[in-house]
Amino acid sequence: MAHGALDQQRVQGSEWGGGTSPFAIGWPKLMMWLFLVSDTLTFAGLLAGYGVVRISLGRWPVQSQIFNLYLVGAMTFILICSSATMAVAVTAAKRGDHRRTTRFLLLTVLGGLLFLSGQAYEWTHFISEGARLNGNPWGVPPFSATFFITTGFHGGHVFVGVLYLLATTLRWARRSIQPESVEIAGLYWHFVDLVWVFIFTLLYLI
Repeated sequence: MAHGALDQQRVQGSEWGGGTSPFAIGWPKLMMWLFLVSDTLTFAGLLAGYGVVRISLGRWPVQSQIFNLYLVGAMTFILICSSATMAVAVTAAKRGDHRRTTRFLLLTVLGGLLFLSGQAYEWTHFISEGARLNGNPWGVPPFSATFFITTGFHGGHVFVGVLYLLATTLRWARRSIQPESVEIAGLYWHFVDLVWVFIFTLLYLI
């Protein structure tokens, strides 16, 4: 009994002694998690700054009178659906279903492109109304500044995510990557979708 306990301690010691991952997580996935944690702090800082600015000013334009909430709601729905298609792609990849994985990766890419198209239209309309980084017709300069910075930063993440998914799809179609690579791409995409839920709630609804 004591011998078995000693062997177990040796195994645990070797796991934490370097050269292996004690949590059985591959380095690519671990690096993605670390990146997402740091990016979470960045977005949290942006949203916290938005909240501080808005509370300190005491007045804020009514979002429903400026933004097309039907459009933004549709964009949000599309992004959530793309998260679902990404989940299906990951599951199919783990099962070794190459055709289904490729199909749902492409559907996820399509969702990302539709979201970016909606955001481009929204930005164009917002700018045509006179919104700029340093001012806007509604008399609260930080209103447009926080909008451009926050949604622009997120939009950049979506754009990078679309490129990432396209590269992943191409490599998967060539059978040059393992299912874990699809899963890692899914982690990034789910993160982008989750962040948008907070942005949508804080910038458009509250």
